[in-house]
Amino acid sequence: MIDLSNPNLLIFAGALVFGLLLVWYLFSRASAPRARSYKPDVLDEGAAPAARNQALIDAPPAAQVEPPVVAPAPEPVPVAAPAPVVVAAPPPPAPAAADDLGRIKGLGPKLQKLLPDLGISTFAQIAALTEADLAALDSKLGAFAGRPAKDNWVEQAKFLAAGDTAGFEGKFGKV
Repeated sequence: MIDLSNPNLLIFAGALVFGLLLVWYLFSRASAPRARSYKPDVLDEGAAPAARNQALIDAPPAAQVEPPVVAPAPEPVPVAAPAPVVVAAPPPPAPAAADDLGRIKGLGPKLQKLLPDLGISTFAQIAALTEADLAALDSKLGAFAGRPAKDNWVEQAKFLAAGDTAGFEGKFGKV
């Protein structure tokens, strides 16, 4: 007869029983087909493209920006005076330092590079935009058209130009 007192024989017998149970489980599971519960989403092959991405694909390329035309200054009118008076011209105003436009929500790095090319570099300039200015700006933003109105750039810029950080954070969240 078989001597079951050997510990190695007991381990071997247990492993054999476990192996047979595992094989039985795998074969019984394979014989019963199950219904597929997976549903494809818009990123799978054969699904319709997402509408928001299709608008970006179909959009025309961004328009080239022409530099602004500067009208020549009118010639000074001579003043009849008994003696010529020499007045030193005041120094030209220093250009306004550019603001960190990235503080405006919805204005990402690509727009931060594009806006200075369009002549916008401060919060005050954005805060002063009218509806007509926004429409003109939208035509120059290409794929980003509609973002100034959608993200309320003008309202955000009014808070930031005034230095009202608390008011900004109360309405739009953390800067």
